[in-house]
Amino acid sequence: MTLFLLLLTLPFLPIEDKNSDKWGQIGHYVTGEIAEYHLTPAVREQVNTILGDYSIARATVWMDDIRSDSTYNYTSTWHYATVEEGKTYEESVQDEGGDVIWALETLIAELKEGGLSETEEREKLKMVLHMIGDIHQPLHVGTGEDRGGNDVRLQWMGENSNLHRVWDSDVINSFQLSYTELAKELNTATAGQIVAWQKATVRDWAYESVSYRENVYDLPASMRLGYEYRYINKDIIYRRLLQAGVRMAGVLNDIYGE
Repeated sequence: MTLFLLLLTLPFLPIEDKNSDKWGQIGHYVTGEIAEYHLTPAVREQVNTILGDYSIARATVWMDDIRSDSTYNYTSTWHYATVEEGKTYEESVQDEGGDVIWALETLIAELKEGGLSETEEREKLKMVLHMIGDIHQPLHVGTGEDRGGNDVRLQWMGENSNLHRVWDSDVINSFQLSYTELAKELNTATAGQIVAWQKATVRDWAYESVSYRENVYDLPASMRLGYEYRYINKDIIYRRLLQAGVRMAGVLNDIYGE
């Protein structure tokens, strides 16, 4: 509670960020690029056929691109879920329109069942690719108290930002690597890790994100973050990007494999 009272009194300027509840584009692209490394050749060909003009990496951000299209307003709450402190997902209050956990479980099941039109399959597939990335960003499984860290105002490298943005993009962008460079650098999962990670369920992914809250909210009293915070937390961010990519491949291989 003391932390939140402090945040209300900090003299930082308001931050306008219409895309502040998602991995940044580079983060999403990285997950798609890593997934490609782990697809079977037949599944890769089938997925690319379904996506048409979109590469897998580019398809991961489609769900953010359509947020300005009112046709897709029903997906607005599918980027995040709430797991309140001391409660399970099932015990926590969720938005009536669904959340990222419900949406992932539902759309993956629909894709596996088949019988969709070409348009339905393409759009649901692109949504799944995006949401797999989102659920691995720890602040996408929030407490329900601060909009996934968006209300936690702070400074990053001397510039106004917020905690969600730091985990979405500020840390990732600060290394100034392209998404292909970063994906190649991160693609170090062992065979054992791949098997274990791909066995985990959507809800397991969410609880993993919850497990990082202590790290995420370990903030200095000055609320000024920089190299030290990046050094302490970059391995978590990188691990989540890698896990998201590996699991994305596992989901696609399961849906479209023999």
